[in-house]
Amino acid sequence: MQATTPTTPPPPSRPRVGERIMTAINRDPSTAPHADRNDTVLAAVLFTAAACIALFTDDGRRPDALGWALLLAGHAPLARRRRRPMLNFCLVAAPIAAFHALDHNHSAPVPATMVALYTIATTGTVRRTLATGGTVIGLGLVMNALTNPEGMIELLRITGWVVAVLFCGIDVRYYRQYVASIVERAERAERTREEEARRRVAEERLRVARDLHDLLAHSITLIGVQTSVAAHVLTADPQRLDRAAVAKALDDIAETCRSARGELRTTLEVLRAQDAPDARGALPDLHGLPDLAEAARLAGASVHLSVRADDVPPAVGAAAYRIVQEALTNAVRHAGPEPSVHVEVCAERGALRLSVTDDGTGPDPAGNPGFGLVGMRERARSVGGTLDAGPRSGGTGFEVTAVLPAPAQSLPTTTTTTITAERAG
Repeated sequence: MQATTPTTPPPPSRPRVGERIMTAINRDPSTAPHADRNDTVLAAVLFTAAACIALFTDDGRRPDALGWALLLAGHAPLARRRRRPMLNFCLVAAPIAAFHALDHNHSAPVPATMVALYTIATTGTVRRTLATGGTVIGLGLVMNALTNPEGMIELLRITGWVVAVLFCGIDVRYYRQYVASIVERAERAERTREEEARRRVAEERLRVARDLHDLLAHSITLIGVQTSVAAHVLTADPQRLDRAAVAKALDDIAETCRSARGELRTTLEVLRAQDAPDARGALPDLHGLPDLAEAARLAGASVHLSVRADDVPPAVGAAAYRIVQEALTNAVRHAGPEPSVHVEVCAERGALRLSVTDDGTGPDPAGNPGFGLVGMRERARSVGGTLDAGPRSGGTGFEVTAVLPAPAQSLPTTTTTTITAERAG
C-alpha cells in the first residue's frame, strides 16, 4: 500500500502589474499600506535622479556644497509627504527656491517639486490646489524675471508641466472619490441585504415561537385540566367508581393529544420545507373557533360563542383564531373551576372586533409572567390591529378585546353557539 502525501494548495497568484497600479491609483493615499516606507524609497530615487541630472546636464552651474545641501533638504520631506501635504510642500519649496536663486542646475529639483504638487492635488481641495499652483507659477515668473529674463520660454514650458500635474492630481482625486462612492454604495447595499435577512430570520423565529406557544400551551393546559378531572373521579368515591366518566376523561385526553400532534406535525412540515421557504401551511381561521370552544368544554368551561363575520383576510382570520385560542387557554387555566366564558367576534366598519370575557379571578399577579399576553399583542400588531387585556370593570373576571383591520362585510354570517361543561360524576 503506497503512502499518499498530502497535496498543498497552489499559492494564490499575484496580481499583475497593471492591476497593482490601478489598485494604487484607486486607493486613498492616507490609508495606503507601508506609506512611509514607500515614500522614503521614492524620496531616495528622486534625489538620485536629481543628482544625476545635476552632474550630467548643462542647465545652470553644477551644485557646490551648499547646493547639494539644499538639494538634499528639498528631497528629504518627501519621505513623509502624505502627512500634512501643504506643510510638506512648503518644506520642499523653500530649499528648492534657494537652489534656483543660486543659479544651480534648474532641471534637477523639478521632479521633486512635481511630486509635492501632485500630492497636494490628490489630497486637498480644488481651491487649495489651484491657489498653490497659481502661487508657484507667480513666484516662478518673478524669480525668472529677476535672475534670468531671457529664459521665459523655459519658464512657460515648466508652467505647462505644473498645470498638467495639478490637473492630473485633481482628476485622480475625483476618480478616487468616484470609486469610493461605488464601494460605499455596494457595502451599504450588502449591509441592507444582511439586515433584511436577519430581520426575516428574527420574524420567522418569532412566528414559530408564537405558533408553538399557542399550540403547546393550549394543548398542555387542556390535558392538565382533563387529567385533574380523571384523578378527581378516581379518588372522590372509590366505592362508587364511575368508569364511564373516567373513560370519557381519558378519551378527551387522547383526542387532545391527537389534535396537538397533528398541529405540531403540520408546523414541523412547514419548517422542513426547504424548497418553499415562504410557505406557511394552512392558516387557521374563524371556522375553527367552534373546535376551540369544544376543547374548552372538555376542560370544564362553559363557552358562549358568537361569530358574525365571514370572508376575512387569511392573516386576520389566523390572528383572531390564535388570540381566541390563547384567551380560552388562560380562562381554563386561571379563571377557576367551571368558568363561564363569552366569545364574541363580529365584522363591522372595516374591522374585525373580538372579545373574550370570563367570570373568574384572572391570572395571579404574583405568579411568573408568561408569554401569552405578549403573544396576543404581537398577533394583533402583525396585522395592524390593537389588543387590550385586563380585569373587567366590575372587578370580577378577565377580558381580552382586540380590533383587527379587515374589509367591511356586506353579508356577514352569524353563528351563535353555547357550549356548556358537562359535570362528571
